[in-house]
Amino acid sequence: MRAILDVILIILNLYTWVIIASAIFSWLYAFNVINSSNQFVGMIGQALYNLTEPLLRPIRRVVPAMGGLDISPIVLLLGIFLLQRVIAYYIYPNVF
Repeated sequence: MRAILDVILIILNLYTWVIIASAIFSWLYAFNVINSSNQFVGMIGQALYNLTEPLLRPIRRVVPAMGGLDISPIVLLLGIFLLQRVIAYYIYPNVF
């Protein structure tokens, strides 16, 4: 059972990096730092969007707009950090 919890923690850690990469990519795209007409850049952007949007969309419905500032990735990251701590402190020690 601890192996399953370890895999869940690794997946959550990897998803954290995907969220960070998606936020950085959106900034680079918004400020026209990267070439938006490049097919490879478009594929990376679409992959990051498809990985993060299913969890960010419900958060965006609940969190009010902050004048062009999207804080939904921060809320999602805080939720992931909370889930990791709950697993590490409360579930993991009680599993044999």
